[in-house]
Amino acid sequence: MKYYIIAGEASGDLHGSNLIKELKKQDSDATIRCWGGDLMQQAGGSLAKHYKELAFMGFIEVITNISTIFKNISFCKEDISTFKPDVIVFIDYSGFNLRIAKWAKNAGFSTRYYIAPQIWASREGRIEKIKNTIDEMYVTLPFEKEFYEKKHNFPVNFVGHPLIDAIANRKEVDSIDFKNKNNLDQEKPIIALLPGSRKQEVAKMLEVMLSVTEKFKDYQFVIAGAPSLDQEFYQPFLKKSNISLIANQTYSILQIAHAALVTSGTATLETALFKVPQVVCYKGNWISYQIAKRIITLKYISLVNLIMDKEVVKELIQDDLTTKNLSAELEKILNPKNRKIVLENYEELEQKLGGEGASETTASLIISSLNT
Repeated sequence: MKYYIIAGEASGDLHGSNLIKELKKQDSDATIRCWGGDLMQQAGGSLAKHYKELAFMGFIEVITNISTIFKNISFCKEDISTFKPDVIVFIDYSGFNLRIAKWAKNAGFSTRYYIAPQIWASREGRIEKIKNTIDEMYVTLPFEKEFYEKKHNFPVNFVGHPLIDAIANRKEVDSIDFKNKNNLDQEKPIIALLPGSRKQEVAKMLEVMLSVTEKFKDYQFVIAGAPSLDQEFYQPFLKKSNISLIANQTYSILQIAHAALVTSGTATLETALFKVPQVVCYKGNWISYQIAKRIITLKYISLVNLIMDKEVVKELIQDDLTTKNLSAELEKILNPKNRKIVLENYEELEQKLGGEGASETTASLIISSLNT
């Protein structure tokens, strides 16, 4: 069968690559064309567009790049029409994907959604668009099944979270060897900095994250460089001796990190699954933040706290994200007593997410639904 998969971010590229591997394993005749990144291409997908060309963050940033976005939408429709897939699989990236889904459904294509739109966070009214355009959906957060089925009478499949698979399949890292190869101090514990993957958010986050380094001279700070950004972009942030950059090795860094400062998003959940105490950070464009604050009605912004329905990790948002507050919260998670509590909560979190097999289950459901 022919599969067209659309992912628009680094996390979607990771999960899309694992889905491609499973589709090819279960369907020997699978032909896959995709929007994604290097990982999806390496897994066997023919890349139509790289996510590096798609990453716009915030309301203002989207508006200023609106012509590029519409060009991408037109190209996507033309490419799908040319490829003529048996099914289109959308991965996260709801702003773009729901637009394509509406067109695809009207054009007679079969549609599936993996890693569902987070309408429980904002714009819940999009449920009608989902009902009208998506044939089958595979959700990855435990509370989403109840949200879609009980609240909106839309059947979905809970498949577990693909991060469980991604982390379970990681390559084990030897701490001494890793530090040697990357010129890191063997003695100082690592505080990982995960500032995001888009230029505007990385610049904002790193400025405040690195403002605490002087106070924690017994630690070394390692920036997890995003695959979407060139190393030259990070050079202005590497002026102090206890700051290093390691690109495209986030999981390896998290395996040996003692604590982390993390920009809100999927990375908060990844950090928790690696059992690294963290402080969650977010500061966006002022106008974008004011708009978002009026649309999003959640108590928390991190997936860790949302899944646990309580504050497991501290969230410093917008004006609260200051050097003083960040230093204080980092001090707390370096304290053994506080760390123990956080790690106990992480264990409970992992249980809630279910076991391994999200990619395998999703591929199986997609193939069986097409065969029937």
